[in-house]
Amino acid sequence: AAKAAARLLAGEAASSEVDIALPEPFQGRERIPFAIERAETDADRTWAEAVVVKDAGDDPDVTDGAHLTVRLAWAEEPGVSFRAGDGVGTVTKPGLGLDVGGPAINAVPRTMIAASIGEEIDPQERGVICTISVPGGEAMARKTTNGRLGIVGGISILGTTGVVRPFSTASWLASVEQAVDVLAAQDILPLILCTGGRTERAARWLLPDLDEVSFVEVGDFTGAALRRAAERGLPRAVFVGMAGKLAKLAAGVMMTHYTRSRVDPSVLGDVTRESGGDEALVAAVRKANTARHAYELWREKGLERTAADALCLRVSRNLTRFSDGAVSVAVVMVDFDSLELIGSSMDWGRRTGSRGGDDLW
Repeated sequence: AAKAAARLLAGEAASSEVDIALPEPFQGRERIPFAIERAETDADRTWAEAVVVKDAGDDPDVTDGAHLTVRLAWAEEPGVSFRAGDGVGTVTKPGLGLDVGGPAINAVPRTMIAASIGEEIDPQERGVICTISVPGGEAMARKTTNGRLGIVGGISILGTTGVVRPFSTASWLASVEQAVDVLAAQDILPLILCTGGRTERAARWLLPDLDEVSFVEVGDFTGAALRRAAERGLPRAVFVGMAGKLAKLAAGVMMTHYTRSRVDPSVLGDVTRESGGDEALVAAVRKANTARHAYELWREKGLERTAADALCLRVSRNLTRFSDGAVSVAVVMVDFDSLELIGSSMDWGRRTGSRGGDDLW
């Protein structure tokens, strides 16, 4: 869209398609064509505007179908300056690698946009103001983690390759690392790692006084989150999960996606024995279909809290060891249905069901 607008601003006719240079080759191609939805300028060509419709393919992207709009206008100063238009967020917190108060447009997109403009006009001879808008972007942003990262008013203009990779785990990994970066920049502790939306709700109930930036949904990227926390000098974290993820982490498995790892029932059997379960219960747990099934067997024998504590302690030791002790990790287990705290690696009011507080550590 920026290139199509620049072409108009330079005095050329409107184009129905432009080709863009990618930061890295894609399937052996360094340039990719894009259809232009609309392009227009005023009579004196003091400004030009173009629109490209986002096609996310199979990726579950809230911006699929969005009308990415770029308006270029001549500036007094040389170079390309960026502004956030309607639907593009503004940065309000440090840690994103962007100026606070500036538009949420990341470094690689800025470079690509400036280079594309430069193929049509020379911004060093006559500067341009580049305003990016995404109609409806503010509503789209409510379905993302932008708010807690300090991006307000709309979506971010992101990207590192210029290519959508459908259902990319890399995008989730990048968002986890970025969330840790933002927390570190705020100098806010502790870091609360949650496996998903349900465990985050439980964590927020347990820790109601924490800033929302403390809560990071790591999914299957617990290890990556801890590495980033260690790199950023964060000394402690709390991991909140349910039995399934905890069972895998207790076995030392850091990539917990269901297609890449399975619950090891022998670990749960060992936990059962440590918690005072008899050999019949140990054998039953070792044959359990799932971690939830094992938990139900514990509950039938009145061992669910003791066993959950033991499981959390194992996970705590593994996660702390994973960062070579750089990040001390406390672990909390919550119930599948009620989301109440049922186990912990620390003495944290679990017997009375109270919330956390100053005694978290």
